[in-house]
Amino acid sequence: MTMKVLLGLSGGVDSAVAAYLLKKQGHDVTCCFMRNWDSFANNDIAGNPTIQDPTCPQEQDYMDAKAVANKLELPLERVDYIKEYWDHVFQTFLDEYAKGRTPNPDILCNKYIKFDSFFQYAIDHGFDAVATGHYASTTEEHGFKYLSRAADQNKDQTYFLCQVNKDAIQKTLFPLGTIEKPEVRKIAKELELDSVSTKKDSTGICFIGERDFRKFLTNYLPSKNGKIVDIDTLETVGEHIGVLYYTIGQRKGLHIDHIKGPWFVVGKNVKKNILFVCHTTHKDWLYSDSCLVKNINWLVDDQYTIPSDCTAKFRYRQPDQEVHLEFIDPTTVMVRYPQKISAITCGQEAVFYDGKICLGGGVIEEVYRDGNDLNQTIIHCYEESNHAN
Repeated sequence: MTMKVLLGLSGGVDSAVAAYLLKKQGHDVTCCFMRNWDSFANNDIAGNPTIQDPTCPQEQDYMDAKAVANKLELPLERVDYIKEYWDHVFQTFLDEYAKGRTPNPDILCNKYIKFDSFFQYAIDHGFDAVATGHYASTTEEHGFKYLSRAADQNKDQTYFLCQVNKDAIQKTLFPLGTIEKPEVRKIAKELELDSVSTKKDSTGICFIGERDFRKFLTNYLPSKNGKIVDIDTLETVGEHIGVLYYTIGQRKGLHIDHIKGPWFVVGKNVKKNILFVCHTTHKDWLYSDSCLVKNINWLVDDQYTIPSDCTAKFRYRQPDQEVHLEFIDPTTVMVRYPQKISAITCGQEAVFYDGKICLGGGVIEEVYRDGNDLNQTIIHCYEESNHAN
């Protein structure tokens, strides 16, 4: 069945080939470029490598998207969600970092911008469906479309789509779901889509781009130096530039040079600005056996069909982990993994799978080992030592 489709054209190779495939399938395709970030309006100065460039990256992406649309003879619209991005994505991102947590802006961006603001724009303007260049797919059962993994397992992006409203999934097309990245590049080259065929894949923060991350955060969250403590010896082994700028499991950028590492971040005391680390010989501090996950967005037709034993990813590209779900309420579960998993991080997303089907995902609120909050155990261990001394 041919449909009237609004495709998000980003100025990258994936959405460009997605547009071509939809047109080839006979759909009535309109392309739309989203501008969601303004570096000058948003004080994006420190850590921005392109701030002095004559053309900002967002405008270059628009010109690349325009070249693709012209080549494919498709109409191109342009929409501006700078305010929505700041209010719903970036402010949440900053609020989470201020708490010492590690949010995922790509998940927030998909939830609030691509599959909310943009999706609603499409519906309001009479489109039957939206489409994107995500590597994902859908599987239909009994008239309901389940979000499914892409054929290219190396590029599968269902992890980042876990918070999308399931109603939006019903009206979304993923043209790249059945092909792999090398084929996408090959198609773009054959079509002579010169503006994108060899263009580097976008990395960094969603719609913002590559940044010196710590310097970038200083634009919004002031840095404050503090001590780095070895959780085993409880001795100070270095100085950090602000606990908010580090994440659990991080090993680079600690600058503990006088004792050979590597060293890993294992915990934080945000109130007292103390960063806790462990030496590579004591990595057991990184391991937990359960975590509390809240605000889960289930992508299934009937929540009662969710299996208690399934698999999960606690970060993108992590191999599937076997887990057991214990429901506390419809959107909160205690996730148990007795085999223990390293560097489960508060603020990140736990995304659940049943085979190729993405069941949904939620935010990791607390991380436990042997029934105790792991970060609180680390803080308590240090404070007890101080009291003893």
